[in-house]
Amino acid sequence: MKHGPVRPPNAIARRIPQIRWRKLARITLIALGAACLLLCLSLFLLKWIDPPTTAVQIQRRVESWFAPGTYQKRYAFVPLGRISPHLAHAVIAAEDSRFFEHHGFDWIEIKDAVTDDWEEGRIRGASTISQQAVKNLYLTTRGGLIRKALELPMTVLAEAVLGKQRILELYLNISEMGRGVYGAEAAAMFYFRVHAASLNREQSSRLASILPSPRRRSPLRNSGYAETILARMKQMGW
Repeated sequence: MKHGPVRPPNAIARRIPQIRWRKLARITLIALGAACLLLCLSLFLLKWIDPPTTAVQIQRRVESWFAPGTYQKRYAFVPLGRISPHLAHAVIAAEDSRFFEHHGFDWIEIKDAVTDDWEEGRIRGASTISQQAVKNLYLTTRGGLIRKALELPMTVLAEAVLGKQRILELYLNISEMGRGVYGAEAAAMFYFRVHAASLNREQSSRLASILPSPRRRSPLRNSGYAETILARMKQMGW
């Protein structure tokens, strides 16, 4: 009976890690492919279906289990046509003035942010409305660089699948605007006792002014940033 060449024990030992790495790489690629397909499917569904919840809403609910006080979620999704144009304009002026010009990333703002970081020794955000919508929907406020790495390809897909109007509609409806308060309709009713469609310019600028830190700021307090937003709206023809 003929036998193949007998491999020395050390050669076999060297092959075991290689096999394991190949298997791990194959599993990783399959997992990434499956995740990409699920993301694409969910984005296609989001073109027509309003999200019942988001990753950030789930995060806040879990955090509330370990925090003092009562947590009450306020969230009501309404069509873009039932949100005051003043609020849409105020949010764009405050968060992403080139929203309708870029394809998910504002490279001018990113360049300015990097320059400021080097010159002033601080870090400021340069996220677009598209990036923030993706973060709210699929990720959380935590994660740092890992979250940012995931956010980049997801934003590209969101821009391609959803389009600007739907992204804006989603962002206005899911943005955190206070403890347990999410979206334009819930915020308008909670702070001003009016529907989102009835928000005026001043109320809209006040709501937009709290978005950078919605759990520490309140639109009911006077804010110089709200005045800045109103000035930007005027400059942009709104």
